[in-house]
Amino acid sequence: MKGQNNSKKYSTIHYHDYLELDKILEAQHPRSEAIGAPAHEEMLFIITHQAYELWFKQIVHELASILTMFGNEQVDERSVGTVVSRIERIEKIMDLLIQQIEIMETMTPLDFLDFRNYLFPASGFQSFQFRLVESLLGLPEEERITYNNHHYAAFFPKEQQERLDAIYANGTLFDAIEKWLERTPFIQFGKFAFLESYEVAVDKMVKKEQEAIKTSSYLQEAEKKMRLKMLGSKDTYFQSVLDKKIHKKLKAAGELRFSYDATVAALFINLYRDEPILHLPFKLLSKLMEIDSKFTTWRYRHAQMVLRMLGKKIGTGGSSGHDYLNETAQKHKFFGDLHNISTLLIPRSELSDLPPDLKQELSFSFTAK
Repeated sequence: MKGQNNSKKYSTIHYHDYLELDKILEAQHPRSEAIGAPAHEEMLFIITHQAYELWFKQIVHELASILTMFGNEQVDERSVGTVVSRIERIEKIMDLLIQQIEIMETMTPLDFLDFRNYLFPASGFQSFQFRLVESLLGLPEEERITYNNHHYAAFFPKEQQERLDAIYANGTLFDAIEKWLERTPFIQFGKFAFLESYEVAVDKMVKKEQEAIKTSSYLQEAEKKMRLKMLGSKDTYFQSVLDKKIHKKLKAAGELRFSYDATVAALFINLYRDEPILHLPFKLLSKLMEIDSKFTTWRYRHAQMVLRMLGKKIGTGGSSGHDYLNETAQKHKFFGDLHNISTLLIPRSELSDLPPDLKQELSFSFTAK
């Protein structure tokens, strides 16, 4: 009986029907053809953007699954590897989306002008799925570049606006990662206090490098001053992690987003990444930075393509075109705090040794009975 039920449930299917190719392949309707002045390049324009939307849908699918795994107070550490692999998949999709711009650029500016007038007032800004991606990743609403002085969701139907609002209310990937970092248990372990040992190591490193600069025989005085300034000290950028009050001020000013505890945890993971248990957490944080970099690259390449196609013309939706896109490439970041961690890193040679009991906790140990 069980086999019979399965045979009814899983009937044979044809490739064409499974992929619903009739719907997909009949979904291209160039407006230039309908008006009676067919522009050859409009088909490329439509298919490229439809491909973007399909890949945005896949990214949303991956992010939703990641949030399901990371959205609880207690994260099953066995799922971290799955999360890393899905973030890697998003990264590879972004590589593909960047490459698609090269295909679009086989169309010349004059080719585009053959049908551009038929696109008003449509705009890529109206891609709801891309706004879903940005929101799920955790782009801060208050940091979004406004579109013609309107809220980024103003051009979507009420139902879609509510869906975007729900993402921020329920928690983004940024929120989930922040909470996960805050629960890192190794920052204070027995008699080991990570920040105290880190401060000692920073002080030692800074003094050693300051002395090397001051006693250098090949640097001019002006160069020495410049290098000493670039080196910093415990009283400069290291204060963002050594002094909780300074971190709070920087966060209030919008220069930092992660909580103090999450920042300390991310720093610990980066510094002691070679400990076996920290391999995956470090890889996860690295992949999140890659996602940020790939989105920045995609935005920048998009802006350059628009500059090539339109020069300084306004976009079809009324935006400032290239200028708007270029500004989003510079300012729209998801995990900028992880890049800031690089400022706080010190050489492995300066790191304090971990206590033996903590080192064992951070290792994989097996005892044969």
